[in-house]
Amino acid sequence: MSTLEIRDLHVSVATEDGAKEILKGVDLTVKSGETHAIMGPNGSGKSTLAYSVAGHPKYEITSGSVTLDGVDVLDMTVDERARAGLFLAMQYPVEIPGVSVANFLRAAKTALDGEAPALRTWIKDVNGALERMTLDRTFSQRSVNEGFSGGEKKRHEIAQLELLNPKFAILDETDSGLDIDALRIVSEGVNRFSQQGDRGVLLITHYTRILRYIKPDYVHVFVAGKVAESGGADLAEELEANGYDKYTKAAV
Repeated sequence: MSTLEIRDLHVSVATEDGAKEILKGVDLTVKSGETHAIMGPNGSGKSTLAYSVAGHPKYEITSGSVTLDGVDVLDMTVDERARAGLFLAMQYPVEIPGVSVANFLRAAKTALDGEAPALRTWIKDVNGALERMTLDRTFSQRSVNEGFSGGEKKRHEIAQLELLNPKFAILDETDSGLDIDALRIVSEGVNRFSQQGDRGVLLITHYTRILRYIKPDYVHVFVAGKVAESGGADLAEELEANGYDKYTKAAV
């Protein structure tokens, strides 16, 4: 069993007017087998948290800590964080022209394991993951995210999640831009991952619609760069009914 622990995390970004603090003391612990949902208004710092934990160079950690099983994540490079067991599904996946999905997935798996997977079994695994995401086998020959619809990009990321099988998945607004069918398919993929029992999920979202498919153990309200309140799944329903108004007013 593993633990991802974030303690008093402060993060800034560079602007024309100097450094601007985005995260203002985030405390959060995610354990194996748990699904945590982070909800909050635009600009509250939810995506900043995801990218900071993953190691995006745009975000400067000014204080605080992030540890995975007691090991300092912030001292790791981006690829070392991935090998340690962290996975980030981005809100806006990047296009990689000229690199096929098949080559990308095999290169990622090789980098994680330190050796290339056996080709015959790997092809079977990839085809199976694509099929479960309702992506045709020919999809693997397309360039990564180039010309993909919003739904294809998100389904491809969940196929990556299944094949790479990290300890913790950080999903940044995976539901954005999805129609009803794609939302169901993506949610089923996340549930298959979490139902292994020893995997953790940190799901960032604006809306409760994805939480009708993915049942969180904990819901955290994120406002003004920190966790304003935490609770169970019923907290998401309260937010759906009443919005973030009382939290944003309290933050001001």
